[in-house]
Amino acid sequence: MSRRRRMTNKEKPGIKDQFKALRNLPRFLRMVWETHRGMTVTNIVLRVIKGAIPLAMLYVGKEIIDEVIALMPNGEGGSMNYLWLMVGIELGLAVLSDIINRGITLFDSLLGDLFSNHISVQLIQHAATMDLYQFEDADFYDKLERARRQTVGRTILMSQVMAQFQDLITIIFLSIGLIAFNPWLIILLIFAVIPSFLGESHFNQRSYSLTRNWTPQRRELDYLRYIGASDETAKEIKTFGLADFIAERFRTVADKYYDANKRLAIKRSAWGAIFSTVGSAAYYGAYVFIVIQTVAGAITVGTLTFLAGSFNRMRGMLQAMMKRFTQIADGAMYLQDLFDFFAIEPGIKSPTRPVPVPATVQHGFTFENVGFKYPGSERWALRGVSFQLKAGEKMALVGENGAGKTTLVKLLARLYEPTEGRILMDGVDLREYDLKQLRAAIGVIFQDYVRFQMKALENIAVGQIDYVDELPFIEDAAQKSLAAPVVEELPEQYEQMLGKRFAGGMELSGGQWQKVALARAYMRDAQLLILDEPTAALDARAEHEVFVRFAELIEGKTAVLISHRFSTVRMADRILFLDNGRMKELGSHQELLAQDGQYAELFNLQAAGYV
Repeated sequence: MSRRRRMTNKEKPGIKDQFKALRNLPRFLRMVWETHRGMTVTNIVLRVIKGAIPLAMLYVGKEIIDEVIALMPNGEGGSMNYLWLMVGIELGLAVLSDIINRGITLFDSLLGDLFSNHISVQLIQHAATMDLYQFEDADFYDKLERARRQTVGRTILMSQVMAQFQDLITIIFLSIGLIAFNPWLIILLIFAVIPSFLGESHFNQRSYSLTRNWTPQRRELDYLRYIGASDETAKEIKTFGLADFIAERFRTVADKYYDANKRLAIKRSAWGAIFSTVGSAAYYGAYVFIVIQTVAGAITVGTLTFLAGSFNRMRGMLQAMMKRFTQIADGAMYLQDLFDFFAIEPGIKSPTRPVPVPATVQHGFTFENVGFKYPGSERWALRGVSFQLKAGEKMALVGENGAGKTTLVKLLARLYEPTEGRILMDGVDLREYDLKQLRAAIGVIFQDYVRFQMKALENIAVGQIDYVDELPFIEDAAQKSLAAPVVEELPEQYEQMLGKRFAGGMELSGGQWQKVALARAYMRDAQLLILDEPTAALDARAEHEVFVRFAELIEGKTAVLISHRFSTVRMADRILFLDNGRMKELGSHQELLAQDGQYAELFNLQAAGYV
């Protein structure tokens, strides 16, 4: 019950939550300051000047009206020079106000863009530190999605905070005049805007709750929108006639979200009209009082316009500030999503005093009773796995789908952490090594490699991105992976954009893409190379050719390969057979055939298919 209560409070934040969320603003403003100090200072100075202009305009307007009345036939006499001086000052203030407005808009835009870029970079860098299994968790992905949305939406919050500061300056100046005339006008003004403030607070809370609770559905909408109009899914959409199915599914989810949002919008609009009427009634009550004072001769007509204008401006500004306050508090609550994501720590990281990775692995890697199960799962993906991968040895992993082959190599690359047991390199637990150095010493190409919509040279250089400007290294890696002939046939060769997402891009076949991906493994001088079915799209002859070249080029290095083709597997020094996460057989191809176990059974089944 307590857990349910906590969830309910989180989903429906109250006014206290809004005020608590304001504690996020100092950190947010520090991030704005760090983005560009010069622009931030300039923006603040411009807003301070802009905040003082309304009072000056109202006062000059008062002087103009009083001077005009004094210069009329029945007036007390005045000065035309003073009148034109005031008109000139008002013109100057109007021009200055326009220039400052444009400057504020410019710096808001530039600073907002820089801030969005700054936060996006931080988000990318922090996401890269997260554990692989975290990206496979739906709750984590919801947090990531909410954080990602803040990289753009919070630039509006920056402008709102700046505008709030500017309006506060203006209100302080205007309130001085009203207090000098009659303090009760200020009290009336405050009570007039309180209902509007409470209403905006309430509906912003409801809006935040709706947005947060619908994060999974909005992710689904983004996904459906993507697969419904994407080059990657176009073939399946057309072949299987999925357009109507995807469109209808999108419409169903979108309509539900629209209906929930519409009900909230209607209530917000209705109550907003009521609160606005209250504010207007308060203004005209104060206006009547000022008019009566003017008729009685207590104040001049110019003072009437000054006070009425000040009251009206303050009413509008206070309403805007109250409304903006709830928006800022609302934005500050969304900021919590960003800060919550930044607060997530990876479970896999370097120790405080890491052991340096040896320049050359002497003894190899040892699995000691290693077991692994995914967080939240009771099923063991691997259990009781113990073996040694000797330095310089080529080992193949064999087993049916789901046997645990990919999980094992991810543990070896320390993308996962063993749930039980340990993995040693030269007798030292992998957890004792510096994580960055360890991963730099291991080259991995997975079966689900990424087809980056980038230049050919960049697609290869991702294997060792520090060498992206070193074309000879890239060309050498392409030669080793047999990708060089593919690239050399492209119109712009290594400068050619791959994929169809951007203008001028060219799509490769599955086999061509795999040769480009394989080149990434050759980009780094890794001590351990892991190939997880990276040649699945190649025909048997091409795959054999790739692995023969692979065996020649990694002579003396340690390697692990996964393949379902036994003609390739038999090239390994030893073969590890996995079944349902457990190690069943280990030996050379001939030794496993002689055992006449599961490996031999699968080998004979595959061989029979070629008879």
